[in-house]
Order: sequence, then structure tokens, then C-alpha cells
Amino acid sequence: MPVTRAQKEAAVALLTEKLSHNPSLYLTDYKGLNVEEISQLRQLLRESGVEYHVVKNTLLKRAMDETGGFEATYEYLNGPTAVAISVDPSATAKVIKAFRKQSDQPLPELKAAVIDGTLFYGHQLDELASLKSKEELLGESVTLLLSPIQNVVSALKSSGGNLLAIIESLQKRDEA
Repeated sequence: MPVTRAQKEAAVALLTEKLSHNPSLYLTDYKGLNVEEISQLRQLLRESGVEYHVVKNTLLKRAMDETGGFEATYEYLNGPTAVAISVDPSATAKVIKAFRKQSDQPLPELKAAVIDGTLFYGHQLDELASLKSKEELLGESVTLLLSPIQNVVSALKSSGGNLLAIIESLQKRDEA
């Protein structure tokens, strides 16, 4: 049954909304995976908060045009394409990497990824998997910012204790 124009417009609108609200987009080639494997991959991605959809390249390109900032990925919109969209930039890469290891095959193939406007290529899956989430980066930043303050406070406390001991010994010496 052919897809109607209204269905295509609805699909483009939905993709446009998802692209505008999520900073990471992965384009994958799922060719070679059977239905059971794709279902398993989708389940793993869903558990990690990633949406994974098989899409028509033309509809995805329209959604990318409407959203803007995806022009560098147009050359990867050929052949079978599934798009993974998420807030966490490394979640998709981690799941794909784990799935490949578990199934002992190089599929799905990563065509390209766009994270916060930066284009990554298929061979950079390991680098993408090692990216830290926004929460992890914020936590590290807070730790780094608090570290000098904590050092100053502990130095003042220890110096204060030493200063008090020195004053007490001087007072005892004067009394004696």
C-alpha cells in the first residue's frame, strides 16, 4: 500500500521535531541484520533512551532541511538507512559497540553521526562511545571548581589549628 502525501508530511514533521530537540543523530546501515537482530538492537537502544527508526532517505533529508545544520550528512543518505536520535551523545555508540561485540559481527554499520553540529564518520565509533554525557561533564566541572576551595578551607583549618597550638605554647612559656 503506497504511503500518502499526508503520511509523508506527518513523518517529516515528526522527524523535524525530534531532530530539533535532540543534540545527537546517528545514521546507520542495518543491511545484513535479520529481523530478530534488529528487534534486539532496537530493544537495547530503547533501554538506553535512544529512538531508532528506519526512514526513507528523502523524508529524512526534508526533515534535516527544515531543522538546518545537517548539510554535511546528505552524502550519507543512500541505501538502507536507520536513524538513531538521543539526548545522550554517546548512548547510541555504546549500544552499537556492545551489540557488535555480542553478535560478533560488524553490523549495524555507522555511516555518520552529528553531535551538537559536529560531523563524525563511521570509523569514529570508538571515540563516540567514549564521549561523556552532559551530566558526567557537569559533575567533573563542579568537582574541579570545588577542589581549590576545599584545599583552601582545609589549609586554613590546619593552619588555624597549628596557629592555636603555637599561641597556647607561647602563652604557657610566658606564664612560666
